[in-house]
Amino acid sequence: MSVQPNGGKDDIEEIPPPQKPPSPPPHTTFAARGVHPPTFSAFKPRDYRITSTQAMNHVAWNCDGKKLAAVGIDKITRVWTPEKSMEPRSATMFSGGHSDDVDYVSWNPTHPDLFCTSSQRDRRIVFWDARQSRHIQQISLKSAPVYTNYSPDGRWLIWASTQHQMYTLTFGKVAEETKEQWRLSDKDPVTGTTAIFNHSGTGLVLTHISENGFRVLDFPDFEVRDHPAAHVGGCSAVSLDPRGRYLATGGHDSIVNLFDLQDWICVRTITSCDHSINALSFSFDGEYIAIASGGNYIDICATETGIPLHRVTSLVSASTVGWHPSKHLFAYCGQTNAREGGPPAVAVVSLFGLVE
Repeated sequence: MSVQPNGGKDDIEEIPPPQKPPSPPPHTTFAARGVHPPTFSAFKPRDYRITSTQAMNHVAWNCDGKKLAAVGIDKITRVWTPEKSMEPRSATMFSGGHSDDVDYVSWNPTHPDLFCTSSQRDRRIVFWDARQSRHIQQISLKSAPVYTNYSPDGRWLIWASTQHQMYTLTFGKVAEETKEQWRLSDKDPVTGTTAIFNHSGTGLVLTHISENGFRVLDFPDFEVRDHPAAHVGGCSAVSLDPRGRYLATGGHDSIVNLFDLQDWICVRTITSCDHSINALSFSFDGEYIAIASGGNYIDICATETGIPLHRVTSLVSASTVGWHPSKHLFAYCGQTNAREGGPPAVAVVSLFGLVE
């Protein structure tokens, strides 16, 4: 394993800057609202390479932002404390829960040490406590899980299968049981690729990669409340503003739309990207949105105006991006492209922003 804080110029193709949209209304600007944005151009990506023929598929921050987990290249989950070190050898390794490659990791929003991992190949969701090396529960499934997401109270888990069916797990105890544990709920699955809860846990937003809209559902009864159109060719990413103002959706059409949560009307469109959108993430204050796409860059745009603020040139086409829960710092990951006569492809975990 090796680490290189910054990639050399030869590793990165020249990425053109995003085109700026027309000037926004004056009252929406940072100056009018007294917001002082970070100087994003002063930061450089910190790229940590792990020798592997596979990509790092997913990274996620825990609820207090002190831990960063990454999965994708083997049966192991790696958890770092970024304030101390991101050296590959400094990661705490969690193994033994999966018999095949791990694909996805989600942290419990109510406890900084609890998380779950999933694997399509072994068809398991495994629950962990970062304070101990062995997993605390293992659930075998009939379908292959590709995506997981906790409810805000940490007592529900929704997961998507490779057939784009959404299932739920619930946490509790039954009858004479003395210990609470996770179990499959008796709810029928609903169609979807990704799902996020609203901040109160009473609703869900579901997307499907081949549907041009998204569905707004009540939870836990799954009653459909709205079905707004969003994209041409499929909705591929979704994120909820922590302030509760906007829902951001990204599509195969390379567009990001911001929807008002009251009327589900698209109030802003971001067209800075040139590739299909892979992932979206709002900063903790809701002022900025990071956009990962099929290109080797991450775009940072202003939420209230849609204006591109900075394009982070990346070693990889990031499969995911996630802002830190209390800092202007985000993590992303992927795999470098192998070039003929050049170095082999490696897995990469990257940070951008103020780490300390």
